[in-house]
Amino acid sequence: MADTQQVDGGGKSGRRVGRLASQISSFAQAHGGAEGQIAYLGQMGARIVLVGEDGEWGDLVAPSYALAEEAVKRSGITLHEDFDGEFANKVRTGPYEWTRMAGIQVGGPSNKPD
Repeated sequence: MADTQQVDGGGKSGRRVGRLASQISSFAQAHGGAEGQIAYLGQMGARIVLVGEDGEWGDLVAPSYALAEEAVKRSGITLHEDFDGEFANKVRTGPYEWTRMAGIQVGGPSNKPD
């Protein structure tokens, strides 16, 4: 049987949801609004990926998918089922991300210190 967790808004879980919702809201406010997507990470919990209206992005990790959903709901941002299409196209990447991505490919620059 799957281990499920109720989100009642109180106790340690409620405080964690409140902190996550506050962080999501702060990100949205700093970037002209935001949208998000939740990815299940297994026992580690869930990853909340945020994309601002200005193309900046970031992520947070919640201890469970249910807590991530509640935090996103409280923050009031739009939640997407998948990270694709128009939503994914909003992400603005810079030299750092391109260097990091190229470094994992054969022949790409290394990210290891010299």
